[in-house]
Amino acid sequence: MFKNFFRKIGKDVAIDLGTANTLVYTPEKGIVIDEPSVVAINTKTEQILAVGQEAKQMLGKTPAHIQVTKPLTAGVISDYEVTEKMLKYFIDKVQKDGFSISNRPRVVIIVPLDVTEVEIKAVEDATMSAGAKEVIIVQGPMAAAIGARMPIQEAVGNMVVDIGAGSTEIAVLSLSGVVTWKSTQIAGDEMNRNIIQYAREVFNLLVGESHAEQIKLKVGSALPSTEVIEFHMKGRDVMTGLPKEILINDEQIREALARSVKTIVDHIKMTLETTPPELISDIHERGLLLVGGGSLLRGIDKIISQATEISVRIADDPLTTTVRGAGILLEEEELLRSIALPSAKQKR
Repeated sequence: MFKNFFRKIGKDVAIDLGTANTLVYTPEKGIVIDEPSVVAINTKTEQILAVGQEAKQMLGKTPAHIQVTKPLTAGVISDYEVTEKMLKYFIDKVQKDGFSISNRPRVVIIVPLDVTEVEIKAVEDATMSAGAKEVIIVQGPMAAAIGARMPIQEAVGNMVVDIGAGSTEIAVLSLSGVVTWKSTQIAGDEMNRNIIQYAREVFNLLVGESHAEQIKLKVGSALPSTEVIEFHMKGRDVMTGLPKEILINDEQIREALARSVKTIVDHIKMTLETTPPELISDIHERGLLLVGGGSLLRGIDKIISQATEISVRIADDPLTTTVRGAGILLEEEELLRSIALPSAKQKR
């Protein structure tokens, strides 16, 4: 009785701790935080100067004593201390208008499919240190499928492809479990690097990561379109060291991204090859779901459909599907416990 009482006083939260963005969901208000997973720290004082969007705007523009860091790589913690500080900042921000009596939240947090026991422990420890009273770990594609209202508890095949920033995860789900899956670090960040490399090799132009991402969003595509899309690429001339601007088009950026797009398609096909025939039949009938920021690349759904001969649909608001699924789990205790990963603390 008292446990449920304090749970209502406090604020249970769901967190999608992504390589590019962290999203926080509460049952009362829905998505309350959607910020870049970026932290700016003053190395002289060890103080946090900025978190999220404000910190991202500092990338590549800081003096030596200010370090702007992305504490997550491919969806897992690469800098424990900075991740803990970032989580604490977000949890405090959500909890600030709640009661002050022991209202540490219960947290459902998303991890990649290939997460290790050591990485689970790091996530649990960082989240507990940031102020959680309980941490429940759920795999990303499972939460995404729930967020898209797929019938994962039934004996039918559900296929989810999550193209994030740090990784692409492909999973076939049935009876509240992962039947087969593949993961690759070829995803949104790698596409940004493709554009940076292309600009240097073809135009002798050094382009920043933020500008490369902007080009990907404005001009990037997986298939030719009926109209030409152009954009001004800005950077530093390799030869002269001076600022330079050139006009690029969608065909050139498509060429830059082609290898990464092919790798993602190949991993989807490899996952299908290891899927039981009964589930393949379901997937062929029901189609494949695309989530994550990479699903917004123009034409990627069509190129996947052509390669696999399976219908492909992009989730409504694919950037938030996973955290919305985790939010649903906060209110469906039985389903949450059935799909949650074992705590690393229980194994010690």
